[in-house]
Amino acid sequence: MVFLEERTISCPYCGESIDILIEPVEEIQDEDAAQYIEDCQVCCRPIQFKMTTDFNGEASLEVFHENE
Repeated sequence: MVFLEERTISCPYCGESIDILIEPVEEIQDEDAAQYIEDCQVCCRPIQFKMTTDFNGEASLEVFHENE
């Protein structure tokens, strides 16, 4: 069973704080799954998400404009 993790991010377009659910990095099998696009819940613009893991296994989430 996969447990989703809740994170709060700031939209790169409108700056509003929004809560999102992410899949734990350990569960991601390929690099394409670690990058995805989801629309902002406030302004509806596309946010690009990139998940990475450092050598200690700590998950990091970065958000960008769609064309960055």
